Amino acid sequence: MLLAVKNLTKRFGGMTAISKVNLAVNAGEVRGLIGPNGSGKSTLFNLISGVYKPAPGGSILFDGEDVTTCEAHEIARRGVARTFQLLRIFVGMSVLENMLIGHHSLIRYGTASAVLGARRVWSEERRARQEMMELLAFIGLADYAEMPAGELSGGQRRLLALGRAMAMRPKLLMLDEPAAGLSPVNVDILLETVLALKNRFGLTIIIIEHILKVVMETCETVSVLEHGEKIAEGSPAKIKDDPRVIEAYLGKEMKDEEVRAFLHSV
Repeated sequence: MLLAVKNLTKRFGGMTAISKVNLAVNAGEVRGLIGPNGSGKSTLFNLISGVYKPAPGGSILFDGEDVTTCEAHEIARRGVARTFQLLRIFVGMSVLENMLIGHHSLIRYGTASAVLGARRVWSEERRARQEMMELLAFIGLADYAEMPAGELSGGQRRLLALGRAMAMRPKLLMLDEPAAGLSPVNVDILLETVLALKNRFGLTIIIIEHILKVVMETCETVSVLEHGEKIAEGSPAKIKDDPRVIEAYLGKEMKDEEVRAFLHSV
């Protein structure tokens, strides 16, 4: 098991965003995380990645280590990378420079070497650029390496955010609504790229997504949150027919037969 979340709770003032959530993700798995807006999905991501700290009594084990109280950069160094709903791209920098920023924590030289301009610095920088160019080629952005990131299309920016997370050489990749705002064609491209990255690098992936096609066609197991609590978990086929999921995720405004027809169409 790569990730084990136990009894995780997070409160903001008088509001409980996450309540006693348990989550176990095996190495090599693609896990979906769904639920209505405000159900706590992004808060859970923020807890796992160290952006937030959980309430006492909860724990996060990653790759056999307790990372509950670790800072975000420490968790990232251990192999957890993520994307965000709102793309955090440096639009004035080139595509390659954005990738190198994502890779900087793995650079293997110190401040003294950088100041003195030692041969090791140049060797390490060449290695980093070559590795990032290979990764850009894999995700289909090599031809845009020197282009300012601000000139990329929406779909290309999503791919760049994905590539920059991969630049950290993660064991666990967490994607927060990676297909948001994309056309159906670009959603398909993103899906193919995510699965190709998983197979090429042996990744474990957790995906938050409102586009059910992404979850149902990509994930082996789906966990469902509502009001900060996990209400269901299982295969996509099982989740499609769970009445709690139907009510929580789609609401009561649709008739049962309409809901099921919608779920089984994705």
